[in-house]
Amino acid sequence: MQMNDSFKKEKACAEVYQRIIALTAGETNEVTLLATIACELHHGFPYYNWTGFYRVVEPQVLKVGPYQGGHGCLVIPFERGICGKCARLEKTLNIPDVHAEQDHIACSSSTQSEIVVPVFDAKGNLRAVLDVDSDSPAAFDEVDEKFLEKVCDLFRNPGIFWS
Repeated sequence: MQMNDSFKKEKACAEVYQRIIALTAGETNEVTLLATIACELHHGFPYYNWTGFYRVVEPQVLKVGPYQGGHGCLVIPFERGICGKCARLEKTLNIPDVHAEQDHIACSSSTQSEIVVPVFDAKGNLRAVLDVDSDSPAAFDEVDEKFLEKVCDLFRNPGIFWS
């Protein structure tokens, strides 16, 4: 990526972030917040082909929703897939080639790369992972990582989102 491309991406990230802040101000309903954020992210970047959350619904289990794009996997145990690995390790995973990963669960045959970010509540408990898939190889870079982590950090604010 060239310097100009990075600047354009950073500008787009800042614009999407401001829309997320404006749209979610004062909202506390979990599903409403997750749906709005997934929508803004998905439509904010042309290379985001599947964008959504897998929520922790019981110990060591993620379930899909809300999301934008084609069908996602319905249930992902922590011991399976890149989303499960992110949940298990509680750290961002940026996968430039999903076909090179033995952990990858192919929900869509068109997916080439993926980034997954853990989502914690104000008490530091893992509540979800944000999963973004792209049909382009190596679609995500450090700008995407920092931006998506910043978005997910919104959930850590006491009294906002999960309390």
